[in-house]
Amino acid sequence: MSGARLLLVAAVIAGLSYPLGWALGLPAAASLAWKGAGVGLLALWAAAEARSLDGWLLVVVLAFGALGDVLLERDMVLGATAFVAGHCVAIRLYWRNRRAALTVTQRALALLTVPLAVLVAFLLPADRTMAATAAAYTLFVAAMAACAWASRFPRYRTGIGAMLFLASDLLIFARMGPLSGGGGALGLAIWLSYFVGQALIAVGVRSTLSLRSEA
Repeated sequence: MSGARLLLVAAVIAGLSYPLGWALGLPAAASLAWKGAGVGLLALWAAAEARSLDGWLLVVVLAFGALGDVLLERDMVLGATAFVAGHCVAIRLYWRNRRAALTVTQRALALLTVPLAVLVAFLLPADRTMAATAAAYTLFVAAMAACAWASRFPRYRTGIGAMLFLASDLLIFARMGPLSGGGGALGLAIWLSYFVGQALIAVGVRSTLSLRSEA
């Protein structure tokens, strides 16, 4: 197995196993390292495979995701800012690789994702002072997801991965309102939809870029 493939396997193991550490009473530093390892290793894997500007844009997207994972445990604003930066880079990546043509249903989903997600995020928090902040953040992640869906990257990997990322954030806002009693099961759903989404995004983009470099 190549070094790059080992990084990918390690990333998946680290990301999927992270919730197992929640009940272990680990030191804060160890828990933080475990949390950042999944997407951080995905970024290292993407860097090992990068052969073009698009490949390096993917690295930056994942690096901001790993940074956001860590910073969220220390400062919500800094963590959210890192994720927004990553979404902006991802939008650039997907826009550079947009599909030449979309079906009616594909175009409709891409166009409706942003306003519907922003509206849902605005309505979810029980603390209405958080509504505008939730909607503003969701604008970026929803735009990222819509652009991913409209890109030439595979929808059953990158497209669905981006939608899972969006769903994870909406679940976070739902935990501030109607799902406030969701407990550990909700936390698990949030983490798995986020990490699996990131992994699908990375693998989908990388597979398409690899095919293009071999053409």
